[in-house]
This record gives sequence, C-alpha cells and structure tokens, in this order.
Amino acid sequence: MVIKDLFIGIISFFIAHLLTFYQLNGQFLKSTNWFRENVIWVAASGIILSFFYIWGTKYAVQGMGGLLWPARFIGFGVGMIIYAIMVNYHFNEGINLKTAISLVLALILICIQVLWKTT
Repeated sequence: MVIKDLFIGIISFFIAHLLTFYQLNGQFLKSTNWFRENVIWVAASGIILSFFYIWGTKYAVQGMGGLLWPARFIGFGVGMIIYAIMVNYHFNEGINLKTAISLVLALILICIQVLWKTT
C-alpha cells in the first residue's frame, strides 16, 4: 500500500463528491437561484468533476496495490460522509439513527478496505 497515493485518491474523491453535491443539489438552495438559472453550466461542470473521479480511482487503486474493489468502496464511503454533512449543513436534515448507522457503516467500510491486510 502506498499511503501518498491513497491520500491523493481520497482527497480527489472528497473534492469530486463535494462538487457533485452542489451540481445535483444546488437547485434546492434557497440562498441562490444560480443553479436553477444556469442548468447548462451546471451540467457542463460534469466534465471537470469526471477528472476528480478518474484521479480518485487512479490513485486509490495505486494506493491499494492495484486492487479495484477497495478504491470503489473508498469512493462510496467518502461520498456517503460528504453527502450527510452537506445535507445537514445546507438543508438542516438532521442525522437520525438510521442515517447515523449508515454513516458508521460507510466509515467501517473505508477502514476495512484501507487497514485490513490481505494475503
């Protein structure tokens, strides 16, 4: 496992999921109409977002010694955590027991993929 590559992968997934949150949910923000009024630009931003997902996958796979499944689970787990934080921050959708357990499971999933050594 290469920690530097794994870290770059996780940061890339973090940025990708953060930007994707605004791309998909910006239309529901009451503080701005920009996302609703600029749908073409919002959709076109998907090109930039794709690079962060590609880099996240590339570096997470390299960081996990060439294994694909851990990179997928790490990307999924990071996305779940980012989404929960942003929905709570922007839309005051509190974290109920079901969501809290799901987030803990997402964190466990990341930890299993990063910390569990395979033979």
